[in-house]
Amino acid sequence: MNKKFIYLILMFLSLQLNVFAQEHENKEENKDLNIGQLLFEHVLDSYQWHITKIGEHEISISLPIILYSKEQGLVTFSSHNFHNEHHSYKNFFISEEKGLYKGKIMEKLSDGTIVRPFDISITKNVLALFIICPAIIILFLSIARKYKKYPYRAPKGIQSFFEPVIVFVKNEIAKEVIGHNYEKYLPYLLTVFFFILINNLMGLIPIFPGGYNLTGNIAVTMVLALFTFVITTINGNKHYWQHIFWSPTVPWWLKAPIPLMPIIEILSMFIKPFVLMVRLFANILGGHMVMLAFLSLIFIFGKLSPALGFGISWFSVLLAVFDTFLEILVSFIQAYVFTLLSAIYFSMAIEESHEEEHH
Repeated sequence: MNKKFIYLILMFLSLQLNVFAQEHENKEENKDLNIGQLLFEHVLDSYQWHITKIGEHEISISLPIILYSKEQGLVTFSSHNFHNEHHSYKNFFISEEKGLYKGKIMEKLSDGTIVRPFDISITKNVLALFIICPAIIILFLSIARKYKKYPYRAPKGIQSFFEPVIVFVKNEIAKEVIGHNYEKYLPYLLTVFFFILINNLMGLIPIFPGGYNLTGNIAVTMVLALFTFVITTINGNKHYWQHIFWSPTVPWWLKAPIPLMPIIEILSMFIKPFVLMVRLFANILGGHMVMLAFLSLIFIFGKLSPALGFGISWFSVLLAVFDTFLEILVSFIQAYVFTLLSAIYFSMAIEESHEEEHH
């Protein structure tokens, strides 16, 4: 294996360890070390983007808070305003209580009631989305311009990396699964494949603008799955809907008077995108958690004994290196699986009926 690639992995891992150590140090200063809480805080969305810490100076991006309150109306301010001894601003505060609203902005009304305001703040994941989407558009527009300008020249540079991947998605996923009408769905399949892949890989880079967990956020995977569901539903032909509501291959007593099979088929329409959503979310989030868990072993044993922490660090780093390579592989696999399943659903929606088979 290329030594430069291994050095790159080790560099990223050392940066990840540095960020994790800084967060651990902050918890130690507050005398409130909780590894489980620290792991979740590292992978969940937040109202600021921590970059690094130099000495006592913490470098982070304070993001804009945009709220609508029943008492105060539209309220905007910087998340930096929460950095005070009360951790609150204008009766707004970030909840630290366990539950659905942990880490979310809450408001204390004049009568003492705690409510959740309408929140459209720019969080870390939203900022990452604002950065990565234009970057992907610019990247592929530049590649397209080079192909248009030099249509017969062999691809060079970044073209040589992306062309085999594009051809693979076109021929081995879209064309192979969907068939003759694959070109209609190819733009979406390419978009969702590269969106997932690039964000998966960026999530492994612990330095700005990487280090976020966009594809490990269930809201993001839900929107991607919803796109697949809408495209499948809109393009479903008469044979697709007949199979759902009154399949000719199913005995009549399973369809009437109790529509057992139609109910199951309708449920499957919603189960498929749900599986897409959860599969991507769980695999990406789980991979980040496992890597951080390996690194946290150093601090757990180091708190018991510095010598024990140093001794376990070699084993912990080796596990983290192995998990990093595994996460790179998973980044490609999850992009492939999501795209492949989307293509299969499209194929099921537009395929023509076959000859009926009698049981």
